[in-house]
Amino acid sequence: MKTLWFITNPKSGTATPAKAEALATVFADRGLVLAGRTAFPDDALPTPEALDSAGVDTAVLFAGDGTINAAVCALAEWHGTILILPGGTMNMLAKHLHGSTDSAAIVAAAVEHGRRTSLPYVDVAGHRAFVGLILGPAATWVRAREMVRAGRLRGLGRAMMHAWQRTFGRGIRLEGVPALKHGAQAVFVRPEADHLDIAAIDARDFRAIARLGWEWVTGDWVAAAEVTQCHVGQFRTRGDKPALALVDGEPIMLEPGSMVRVGMMREIFLTTRAAA
Repeated sequence: MKTLWFITNPKSGTATPAKAEALATVFADRGLVLAGRTAFPDDALPTPEALDSAGVDTAVLFAGDGTINAAVCALAEWHGTILILPGGTMNMLAKHLHGSTDSAAIVAAAVEHGRRTSLPYVDVAGHRAFVGLILGPAATWVRAREMVRAGRLRGLGRAMMHAWQRTFGRGIRLEGVPALKHGAQAVFVRPEADHLDIAAIDARDFRAIARLGWEWVTGDWVAAAEVTQCHVGQFRTRGDKPALALVDGEPIMLEPGSMVRVGMMREIFLTTRAAA
């Protein structure tokens, strides 16, 4: 880890321009060379060829889940390494890789004893979810969530009402998950090395629905209600028309019968945790 390319998203969580500049100072203090910067999405993500031409060995990602997902997928075949810093709201990948949310401390540890590791992902319809895949009517809360994050209050009530109505619908149907209750309102699929971890919420009463919606708009809905958890190797979505899903928080439309399985990235990520 000597020559870096710094990828940020000033609109992601806590990745403010001021914090990005502070990290650039940390890089310099550690004797690291900053070969280039990308402010996504205003700037296009660098290609593996561009990073190689600049002599870059490490791409540093300081952004939220969606930007991290886009950058990792763009660099999936690159032979350098990727250092993920906590620049989003929940920072689940950074916590998994480093056990810390202190970016300066992570950089210092990466210089001293960082090592390569792989990460599992949810493989669905040509997309990869490294944090997780959200299925079910609760996925419709994404528009309200993004409006809150952007500080746009106009139209928020309409977006929340639409999400509320959909959440009271018939729920999600999956094939190959026998432990799942029929009609779950939200299903969170998290990748593990050899299986998919599924957490399903069935919120039917007024208070549970309100809590589910508000937690999804402002933070982590998995903590909002009782969940049913199980492990499977793979499963398919069911239904008679395309349905909204969220891949690391970004919306996609899934066709009925879409296969969902676990995949594994190459050892492209830097972790500062001790080897098991």
